[in-house]
Amino acid sequence: MANDNNHFAGRISSHPSDSLNQLDPLVGKWKVNGSFVEGLVAFAWMEGGFFMIQHVELHRGDATIKGVEYIRFDEDTKSLKSHYMDNLGSNFTYTWSVEGRAIRIWFGDQGSENFFVGTFDEDMNSFSGRWQWPGGGYEATMTRMVPREL
Repeated sequence: MANDNNHFAGRISSHPSDSLNQLDPLVGKWKVNGSFVEGLVAFAWMEGGFFMIQHVELHRGDATIKGVEYIRFDEDTKSLKSHYMDNLGSNFTYTWSVEGRAIRIWFGDQGSENFFVGTFDEDMNSFSGRWQWPGGGYEATMTRMVPREL
């Protein structure tokens, strides 16, 4: 994955990729409950629709994690890639997929041994799943704070 699209300068599409539409179910504010972290996250489209932005405020033990993540369509890999940064110095990349009621997030590239797999409920107002990595993992549920009407 390229960390930028500099090589597309002058050729960037004037319209966001339709692949970004799979992120629509995430728009809104969510309460996160899990065995490892809890807190709030919010997803919103950046003006223009080329990026979904996630704002994070999570609590893990005594630590408060405040971060931001930009999710975009990556032309090189034809997948949804993100860049996440937070107040603890994290600077990570992820690959995203939302298909129907299934949500998958891989740390780094698709196929990574560190990943999240979850399922939305029928009204798309909550999803539960598990982060998994070699030797560990944790379960989490996200519940939309203002229910979405289908």
